[in-house]
Amino acid sequence: MPSKKITTAIEPGAIYHIYNRGNNFQKVFLRESDYSLFLEKFKHYMLKVCSLYAFVLIPNHYHLLLRINDNIEGIMFSNQFSKFMLSYTNFINRRDRRNGSLFLCRFRRIKIENDDYLKRLVFYINHNPVKHKITKDYKTYKYSSYQILISDSPTKLSRDEVLQWFDGKAGLIEFHSVLHDNACNSKFSLE
Repeated sequence: MPSKKITTAIEPGAIYHIYNRGNNFQKVFLRESDYSLFLEKFKHYMLKVCSLYAFVLIPNHYHLLLRINDNIEGIMFSNQFSKFMLSYTNFINRRDRRNGSLFLCRFRRIKIENDDYLKRLVFYINHNPVKHKITKDYKTYKYSSYQILISDSPTKLSRDEVLQWFDGKAGLIEFHSVLHDNACNSKFSLE
């Protein structure tokens, strides 16, 4: 029986944690420029059908926190997501003279229905590079949403909505700091 994480229905207006990894845990971001390419392709294909709240790109996987637009049915979102993934994969395959899928067949998703979990998930996503020992400081990792969320620079990220969840930028920074300290003192998990 397929996992609930690949069969959960995509519903208009709902918030999801979407993630996937490379086949056999292989890298999906093979060059430094691939991270930016992935984000550009996301903007091109996905911002038509959803809002992005948080993200992290790790060499062999990604995490996205997003909200499906109210007027977008699940099949429309899934089709657009397939186009996004196919576009990224085809570019990498052509450039590197390879073939086949970069990612596991279906993206994993968890529907978010709890505000506390939602806030903890923003931290989990931003802290993921530390969890995977890619960096010791999540605050400086280039391919996560943390720096964008605390910045005042223009962005396609739905920053204002995220900051409201934390009662502003200072609240987001404090929340991350407290959970980071807790994660360093114990094994942090969302399960």
